[in-house]
Amino acid sequence: MRLLLLADTHLPARARDLPRQVWAEAEAADVVIHAGDWVTPDLLDALEARAARVVGVWGNNDGAELRRRLPEVAHVELGGLRWGVVHETGPKQRREERMRAEHPDVDVLVFGHSHIPWDTEHDGLRLLNPGSPTDRRRQPTCTYLTCTVGGGVISGLELHRLPVRGR
Repeated sequence: MRLLLLADTHLPARARDLPRQVWAEAEAADVVIHAGDWVTPDLLDALEARAARVVGVWGNNDGAELRRRLPEVAHVELGGLRWGVVHETGPKQRREERMRAEHPDVDVLVFGHSHIPWDTEHDGLRLLNPGSPTDRRRQPTCTYLTCTVGGGVISGLELHRLPVRGR
């Protein structure tokens, strides 16, 4: 099963649309996971129309319509792993310990908010943040993650770095 992991797309505030490369990944994925800060429901509608399956949550920049349609925390089983999706996890100090305590029944937790890619493991919990494909903030590039899951194993996890616009 092929997954595309996104967060912090901030459309249309930070970009008019997702980069073509990200749309191609969304159309090829079995599941698109979005860890919040969509900003408007338009991207959710477009992903639901073009992707096989979308699992998403709302973030701190998401209004009433997205909060009505999406949960604050999502749980799903994919490829023999228990996945959780949440937007915010708080400060990076002791993040792994806090998230393990808050999400005891999860194998993988996808989160956003910081726009900083993250991949750590602690006490059986893998924490993944794909960064942002549209708003790099203080990062050198915009980013997203892809991976394959099956038999309880994540394989081929890849952080994709998008070209900086105007270069």
